[in-house]
Amino acid sequence: MEKMLVIQTAFTGDVVLATGVIEKLHERYPGARIDFLLRKGNEGLLKGHPYLGKVIVWDKQKNKNRNLLRIAIQVRNEKYTHVINLHRFGTSGFITFLSGAGFKAGFDKNPFSFCYDLKVKHVLSEPYSANPVHEVQRNQLLIAVLTDEQFALPKLYPSEEDRAAVKQYQGKGYICIAPSSVWFTKQFPAEKWVALIKALPAEYPVYLLGAPGDTGLAQGITDKSGRTGVVNMCGKLNFLQSAALMEDAVMNYANDSAPLHFATAMNAQLTAVFCSTVPAFGFGPLRQQARVVEVTERLACRPCGLHGHKACPEGHFGCAMKITNEQLLWWVNG
Repeated sequence: MEKMLVIQTAFTGDVVLATGVIEKLHERYPGARIDFLLRKGNEGLLKGHPYLGKVIVWDKQKNKNRNLLRIAIQVRNEKYTHVINLHRFGTSGFITFLSGAGFKAGFDKNPFSFCYDLKVKHVLSEPYSANPVHEVQRNQLLIAVLTDEQFALPKLYPSEEDRAAVKQYQGKGYICIAPSSVWFTKQFPAEKWVALIKALPAEYPVYLLGAPGDTGLAQGITDKSGRTGVVNMCGKLNFLQSAALMEDAVMNYANDSAPLHFATAMNAQLTAVFCSTVPAFGFGPLRQQARVVEVTERLACRPCGLHGHKACPEGHFGCAMKITNEQLLWWVNG
């Protein structure tokens, strides 16, 4: 029997996108054991996942190297037949190298790619490409020889308990906004979120979603909006509860960040706001009912990088400030 390990120890959104690999492997090998290796803090995304056997958690923050060796030994002892490494950096390559798996696949940028049985070039499309390659597609190139060239969409599985936890917030209609991002230039400015909230249809409650560290940002937006029915939910819901709440929202708003991928995984309504980055990098929405909103003119300085910056390199942040409420309210105004 096939015993497979998928590795993605990067950020939350990367793990969500990696769930498409789980879907595809299970589709082709329904009897296989599929495990997943991720960084501590992201394990809640895969809690109760119906197609996974074991979720292996690597603590990168405490005793990183010692824990790396422990994880590598654990993986080797599992005697996997297949290891698919979606992570492009040396630590995950080291684990793959020591795994002893008969089939090892990963991207050529990994320093340990010399040990891979299948090595795939990780290529970003040009910023304004007409037919960009999505990260989900890039990931599944690593398993195309095991399955086929049709990619599966990411999917999350909130439990009945997760859904029960958010049921009280799900009335006739509501809107979710995830206002934060790790990178400043990926984050739509707080004052722009305030202006949007003031312009949204008054009958809809607005829930601001995010991690505990986003509470201050969200509370500032809530207070400045001057509107009743705006609720700061940051830190109050886990990953899967947030995903469950987003699923039935009239509209979700998110930056180029993990909540965007939550919406994709839940097949939810979405307006994805791209500031300094561009969808052509491969991290945009994948569902038909999603809409990308970005500055309408081609700024010479955009994109200014793959991951964004702590401040606008040009000082004007035009890629965010020039986005209008009219663009964001496309679903209201028709």
